[in-house]
Amino acid sequence: MWFVFAFATAVIVSFREVFFKGKLRDPEESGYSLIWGSSSVATILLLPVIIFLGFPEIKQEFIIFLIIGGILSVVTATTATRALKKSDISLVAPMSTFTPLFLLGISPLITGEFPNAFGFFGVLLITFGSYVLNIEMRHEHWTAPFKALLKNEGPRLMLFVAFVWSITSSIDKIGVKASYPLFWVFALNMATAVFLLPFVYKKINKQYFIKNFKTISIMGSFTAVAISLQMVAISMTLVAYVIAIKRLGVVMTVFMGGLIFKEKGLKERLLGSAIMVAGVIFIAILG
Repeated sequence: MWFVFAFATAVIVSFREVFFKGKLRDPEESGYSLIWGSSSVATILLLPVIIFLGFPEIKQEFIIFLIIGGILSVVTATTATRALKKSDISLVAPMSTFTPLFLLGISPLITGEFPNAFGFFGVLLITFGSYVLNIEMRHEHWTAPFKALLKNEGPRLMLFVAFVWSITSSIDKIGVKASYPLFWVFALNMATAVFLLPFVYKKINKQYFIKNFKTISIMGSFTAVAISLQMVAISMTLVAYVIAIKRLGVVMTVFMGGLIFKEKGLKERLLGSAIMVAGVIFIAILG
């Protein structure tokens, strides 16, 4: 059953990203209303569950890491939104697979743990997959596909987000241990909504927000359901297995980017993203 819940998470997250990208094509949409509204609605939807499960004892450690996690959540959410607004979703989405690669680099420094041969092979697959994303440019120079990723603002911004996610994964673990999974998700969404308020006040067109409240509510529902399914899956098996299956959503997102938004180079981007997801599986399950 854990696979079913993890795969359902991948599908919902993929649809959420495509839905998000579709709204960002509206010149009136800055993205702040979607992020804030999504976090707020997710908080409201999760509140009855938290009341039913009960509130844990809140300690100082929890509050400190909630503040750090909330700030970083705002940074990653706004940066990822800008990345989606600037570039094709089929180029931006695969960059999330770099998170486990960054973790492999961070883990030896923090814990002294080094990856095995499967982990290194996973790194090679992610790197090669990122090359395949722009492989049609190899005739210019063999390094051109890599340079294209770095020159393109969307993928470059998403690489930064993937790096920050490799750090926040540790914060999430601490937050979950200091409370319990769904409460941490509830608290983090609430903190994100609160910290976004200053940006929301300046950036959001209130009439536009009211007009699109239904759409924003759908985004929040996607967020709440996806996170809940992910937590149920994690309770049944190893976190690494769940995240590896969740990353299958990258391939779905790339496919829908070509199908819905008519983005170019679909074959190369599908192949590249599939290779990158295979790398994630090698790192997460075998590495």
